[in-house]
Amino acid sequence: MDPLVYDTKTVNGVELEVAVANPGGERGLALLVHGFPESAFSWRFQIPMLAEMGYEVWAPNTRGYRNSDKPPKVSDYSIDHLLDDLGALIDLSGHERVTLMAHDWGAIQAWMFAIRKVRPLERLVIMNVPHPTCGQRELRRFRQLRKSWYIFAFQIPKLPEWALLRNDARPIAEVFTSSTRDPNRFPPEITDEFRRSAQRPGAMTAMVNYYRALVRGARSARKEVLAPVDTPTLMIWGEEDVALSKETTDGTDEYVRNLTLRFLPGVSHWVQQESPEEVNTMLAAWLNDEPVPEADEIRSARLPDPALH
Repeated sequence: MDPLVYDTKTVNGVELEVAVANPGGERGLALLVHGFPESAFSWRFQIPMLAEMGYEVWAPNTRGYRNSDKPPKVSDYSIDHLLDDLGALIDLSGHERVTLMAHDWGAIQAWMFAIRKVRPLERLVIMNVPHPTCGQRELRRFRQLRKSWYIFAFQIPKLPEWALLRNDARPIAEVFTSSTRDPNRFPPEITDEFRRSAQRPGAMTAMVNYYRALVRGARSARKEVLAPVDTPTLMIWGEEDVALSKETTDGTDEYVRNLTLRFLPGVSHWVQQESPEEVNTMLAAWLNDEPVPEADEIRSARLPDPALH
């Protein structure tokens, strides 16, 4: 089912499985970073479009996922290690022009990558994860704290792995099917890809360790002074996100100097998989320095004119 073409890249002491398209692309590197409990497969609709636009596209299965290495310690999944992986991938690509595009856990990494200026970025695309300052603000409010209950549940040893892998990893499929607004986007042949990835030896523990490392590093993270993001940034947000409220986007422009923000009403957290037509339309316009349409503009353009019927 997975149509992607993979290569193995050795970076930062680990081997990462990376989906690669259009080697040598003249527009530079588009580095696509997935979230939990996904994989590079979550970018299957964007990779061909970006390659067609002239980018060399790399979509890694980040450490712990699919066939990438799965280091055993919680500390192996600290934000410092994750950012070092991304920086090493960029170095290995040989490209100086880099567009970093990310969703969910990938977007947590991408925000910090841009804030810390780990490597120069030409553009940044964030999907359904707030800027760290906005996220920390909302976590002090019960509305968002209630939505984020699973982060704290993941701190329990071994139990989350057992819960997610039971019944042939059916709960992994249900992460998508129970929260999407368009179940047709997540038939069994799609969710099976993510179920099989999570069932690889050591994978589920590695995937949960992202959250364990996040909480263990929270105290030092709160002390870090976050520089403003100078990189031109496109933020795409599915409004029906069950884990993150729309309010977490409020005030993003205070921390990002060149921000374009677009909302997708009626779309869940899984934006690039659930609404690829709209996401790709917005991406293509923004990457080509054209006005980025709102969701209703894209949708109305696809509807037949009732006057003609």
